[in-house]
Amino acid sequence: MSEWIDAGAADDIDEEDVARFDYEGRTFAIYRSPENSFYCTDGLCTHEQVHLADGLVMDHEIECPKHNGVFDYRTGAAMRAPACENLATYPAKVEGGRVLIRI
Repeated sequence: MSEWIDAGAADDIDEEDVARFDYEGRTFAIYRSPENSFYCTDGLCTHEQVHLADGLVMDHEIECPKHNGVFDYRTGAAMRAPACENLATYPAKVEGGRVLIRI
């Protein structure tokens, strides 16, 4: 059964940026889009398990800091090699100024 987890203050994530969130031994990446929407994916690149929160966000994409693989963080789709396996995505919403993710 999935549940909504408080992942932090929405104001802590700038527009077109990403934040790392660790919970129960797992790492997630939380994104704030140019339209002020929030998204959540697994926090590690599917290529070599590097933390995506250290990567570069441009529009709706996150670029892995190690080998420059690119993912669409809205869908998790791998967009550029060497990343070829999609990221898992999770619902995200903001309530009371807090980002909640459902895992």
